[in-house]
Amino acid sequence: MITKITGRLVSLAGDALTLAVGPYEHEVLIPEFTRRKLQDTIGKDTSLHTIEYMEGDPTRGRMTPRMVGFTSGIEREFFELFCQVDGVGVKKALRAMVRPVQEVAALIEDQDAKGLAALPGIGPATAERVIAKLRRKVPKFALLIGRDAPDVAPRERDLAGEAFETLRALGHSEADARRLLDEAMGRKKKYKDVEDLLRGVYENRGA
Repeated sequence: MITKITGRLVSLAGDALTLAVGPYEHEVLIPEFTRRKLQDTIGKDTSLHTIEYMEGDPTRGRMTPRMVGFTSGIEREFFELFCQVDGVGVKKALRAMVRPVQEVAALIEDQDAKGLAALPGIGPATAERVIAKLRRKVPKFALLIGRDAPDVAPRERDLAGEAFETLRALGHSEADARRLLDEAMGRKKKYKDVEDLLRGVYENRGA
């Protein structure tokens, strides 16, 4: 099993990236919060902590190997824990994690079912199951995440993650929400809060 992979980041689109390792190019699935971390590193050497799983229908013999990547080992550990909740699994966890691990862990630790239910693909029932199964296991993820990822600049709040959720709630598709946020963040303007960022998203759209 491959647990870490290092190579040149060739491309980054949606929920996957392409990493060139020697003569090979590997597709690695990533959650939204990881994509935001890596969007300015295309063409550079990148290391990912990975997990592998098989996707498909084993009864029909149609199984495809997949790889999921994160910028730190503790993020990978949290993701594996999150996937153990009944009704979650790899695909749903990938879609849900639009906010950084420490923020999702804080929601679980605080038993904030409403906040968890707002994550893409996670409704009220799943949020309750996540809290029941993980609330005693997540404190270290909320507190220690920065120690395992010293290259990532700390931020008090992930404004882009909150804005992404808001755009989805307003009816934008995941791809459209990502594009709008990338355009706004690409202007290199500093946004003081989520409302300010959303104004930046719409300022060139006549909204």
